[in-house]
Amino acid sequence: MSKYTDYEFQPFLQNAINKLGFTDPTPIQREMIPLILKGKSAIGQAHTGTGKTHSFLIPIVQRIQANKSDLQAIITSPTRELASQIFEALNILTEGTEIQSKLFIGGTDKQRSIDRLKTQPHIVVGTPGRIKDLVNENALLVHTAPLLVVDEADLAFDMGFIEDIDAFAGKMPDNLEMFVFSATIPERMQPFLKKYMDAPVHININDKRPVAEGIVFNLVPVRSKSKKKRLVEVLEGINPYLAIIFANTRKNADDVANYLAEAGYRVGRIHGDLAPRERTRMMKQVRDLEYQYIVATDLAARGIDIQGVSHVINYELPEDLEFFIHRVGRTARAGLKGTAITLYEPTDEDAIIRIEKMGIPFVHVDVKDGEWSELKERHTRKNRKKTTEDEIDAKAKSLVRKPKKVKPGYKRNMRWEMEKVKKRERRIKNRKK
Repeated sequence: MSKYTDYEFQPFLQNAINKLGFTDPTPIQREMIPLILKGKSAIGQAHTGTGKTHSFLIPIVQRIQANKSDLQAIITSPTRELASQIFEALNILTEGTEIQSKLFIGGTDKQRSIDRLKTQPHIVVGTPGRIKDLVNENALLVHTAPLLVVDEADLAFDMGFIEDIDAFAGKMPDNLEMFVFSATIPERMQPFLKKYMDAPVHININDKRPVAEGIVFNLVPVRSKSKKKRLVEVLEGINPYLAIIFANTRKNADDVANYLAEAGYRVGRIHGDLAPRERTRMMKQVRDLEYQYIVATDLAARGIDIQGVSHVINYELPEDLEFFIHRVGRTARAGLKGTAITLYEPTDEDAIIRIEKMGIPFVHVDVKDGEWSELKERHTRKNRKKTTEDEIDAKAKSLVRKPKKVKPGYKRNMRWEMEKVKKRERRIKNRKK
């Protein structure tokens, strides 16, 4: 289908899609929506920002039978923020209908969650651990639900939540339809997928969407300065609508946020050490644009939809370079432009080269007193012809070989021979000049 109006959605759903301003399905939506409507288990592989949330929400809402009071679909997401975000998007689609949905996430009162299940909702969205707890308490009755969505599956696997999902998926109907969404499908996830999915359709959109679309990738050398001071210089050179600064650990995120606060910046922070109430308040403040800068760990890179991010700054390169794609995917969303700035040190060179091989076109730049300038290519030194002395050394080493039978003093003799070759080669080079 090339347009949303080509689908025969229920009128309320078509109206909600129109209100959202959706006209053309994104590639992942075009592939996944028909499969979910038909009930064909599938794996949707796509980077963040490709519209995958609505690729499963829209067809699931279409399939819900509101006249039945049974649970019909479970949607899991590995973090509270992601689950809350999915739930908000779901509520927009079902507003004013008989479809009942509930959100269950960790960090909330479990007994209160149990009390809310005196009547079963049609759709449950939640974190795997909390859903498992409610199933074990016989509060959430999953045996009636034929639909299961596992969102951000690779992150769920890394965080150890696949076992929780396995615990309650085994109690769902034998004809379970599972829809797995993930940026990557690690080999170690295969046993879980094979257990519940019989020959699923595998949709891979990653190679169909240019990573660099709408993003300028600036690479800034730290040089001999303090990295935090270098970061402040970068911030002085931009005036973002909203910038996310990524650090690798909660401690580093706090260190950077505290440093920027002392430097006079009003900065928010998003990482796993925040208490649930603090995280909820922080996300509200971020969405209310109370901050121009947010320091975050990679938790925030996985699908959390913060509107209007104009700049992403990699204070540190992620240990798992796949997260670089998730990070920069926070900007240039919904057709807008964005800038991704990466601070790098000489020890980062190998990682930078690997990121370039992923299709990232870095521009080597510098900033001083708020002014940006383009630098020579990083590879200039490597790519230029070797120096004359380098070539002479190489030739001497190739011509003077270690003898098969060594005698005392052979190393000294080799050095003399190499020096003779070098002198001769220098004379030849000089005559050519």
